Amino acid sequence: MQYRTLGRTGLKVSVLSYGASPLGGVFRAVSENDGIEAVHVALNLGVNFIDVSPFYGLTKAETVLGRALKGINRGRYYLATKVGRYGHEMKDFDFSAARVTRSVDESLARLGVDYVDLIQCHDIEFGSLSQVVNETLPALKKVVASGKARFIGITGLPLKVFPTVLEQTNGQVDTILSYCHYSINDTALGEMLPWLEKKGTGVINASPLSMGLLSEAGPPAWHPAPAEVKAACTQAAVLCKARGTDIAKLAVQFAVAEQRIATTLVGTASAENITRNVQAISEPIDRELLSEVQKILAPIHNKTWASGRAENN
Repeated sequence: MQYRTLGRTGLKVSVLSYGASPLGGVFRAVSENDGIEAVHVALNLGVNFIDVSPFYGLTKAETVLGRALKGINRGRYYLATKVGRYGHEMKDFDFSAARVTRSVDESLARLGVDYVDLIQCHDIEFGSLSQVVNETLPALKKVVASGKARFIGITGLPLKVFPTVLEQTNGQVDTILSYCHYSINDTALGEMLPWLEKKGTGVINASPLSMGLLSEAGPPAWHPAPAEVKAACTQAAVLCKARGTDIAKLAVQFAVAEQRIATTLVGTASAENITRNVQAISEPIDRELLSEVQKILAPIHNKTWASGRAENN
């Protein structure tokens, strides 16, 4: 396993990290024992960064992860969770100081730990960015001062939310978590990397498979991508299968290869999948196949979808 420094936090994080959303049954029903085994296997393979949220499975993912981490030396992993999103509807977002402060305590109890290494505002495009800057982040700064978290991050889909917040916060935000914007079909995050690197902001990339677009099984029915994006990704997956490989392997290798991204989150509740992904990043990428896949995806490259409030897109 390789490790990179997560911006100015100084944390040496594994280039492949564990996304715990599947522990909450976000993509499919999973056995709790299988999920716990996946966490243990990930740690044993050198993965040392784990990301979760109270939103995933409506607290189930944090609860299962807490059981998985019970008895494991706290020095073996860095743990990140989130505040602000607690359900699927707009009414389920609450970035108020009182709610996010309480949320941290609730997450710590479910996770069975005294502190998290990173506390993140979850999907800030669904809230008022002014509130995030002027109320949420100052509240989280107090959480850090209390010792319940070490660093602060923000997450979201629309890339514009990151400079909007970072330019107003004078170094209060240590990391960003961007998803579906550094994958074979969408590398828009790459344009922002030099600026983020200059600021010392740690970059976490999530969904290298673009939430299932770059997989043999294809995306779930609820996936918000336009039809032409789904069709192109399906065509690319078929090509990879015909060449005797899984597009998911190529996608993970592609994402991890970007040195300016500290870590790439891969969510799974399968020990077999996490083992396969760790193996994949130790192998050289098939450049010829990658080139062919990129040609198929060129017409839809960087095509995304709206998320959150209109003004934040």
